[in-house]
Amino acid sequence: MNMATKPNRIALITGGSRGLGRSSALSLAARGVDVIITYLSSPDEAAAVVKQIESMGRRAAALRLDVGTASTFADFASDVKKTLQNTWQRERLDYLVNNAGSGVYAPIADTTEQEFDLMINIHLKGTFFLTQKMLPLIEDGGRILNTSSGLTRFTFSGYAAYAAAKGGIEVLTRFMAKELGARNISVNAIAPGGTETDFGGGALRDNAELNKQFAGMTALGRNGLPDDIGGVVAALLSEGTGWINGQRIEASGGALL
Repeated sequence: MNMATKPNRIALITGGSRGLGRSSALSLAARGVDVIITYLSSPDEAAAVVKQIESMGRRAAALRLDVGTASTFADFASDVKKTLQNTWQRERLDYLVNNAGSGVYAPIADTTEQEFDLMINIHLKGTFFLTQKMLPLIEDGGRILNTSSGLTRFTFSGYAAYAAAKGGIEVLTRFMAKELGARNISVNAIAPGGTETDFGGGALRDNAELNKQFAGMTALGRNGLPDDIGGVVAALLSEGTGWINGQRIEASGGALL
């Protein structure tokens, strides 16, 4: 008896050209998922990720997106729809990973309104309205994974605006899970801890003293690497985790327990 071939799963990862997004894209590809990544200012880096995914036997594409400018999201959704049709002959994708972002480091007393608005626009407003525009392109039974931060649980001076925006993402995640349950779409938030990337100018990665200090606060005795987070993202989007819904999952190696 001929059995219908199940379509390959497709994930859209914002900010997938570097850092945690890149590791998430490669980890998903290693598990057999095709990937669309977005980039803001590094098309060459994005093209390299696409090439690496293709070398793994998967299909991939890269599209430009500024997650801080919601007025561009309708056009971006049209680009995604065209890419799905042209590359996969599909109308919808399976997974949306809202990963793209940036940070501001400033004490509350010194944070400008422009810096605060930037954090809200990129992280909270961007996640809200990009998801809104992508909903018609997500399969029923699909998954959405929003990116929060360990800084919503533990605190360090200088990250108030960033962490407040991420806290909003965690509340938004629960509301998304509630409202999208009728479509059997589960929604969760991943909260990375200290991870050695270029976040904050690469301070945790490049400052040996800071690296040692934060590692000493972590139960597993080291700081995270991008592949640690990519592996968790891939696991949370795997076949056996669909019953996890509306949750904040911290991936920090046990920081400040």
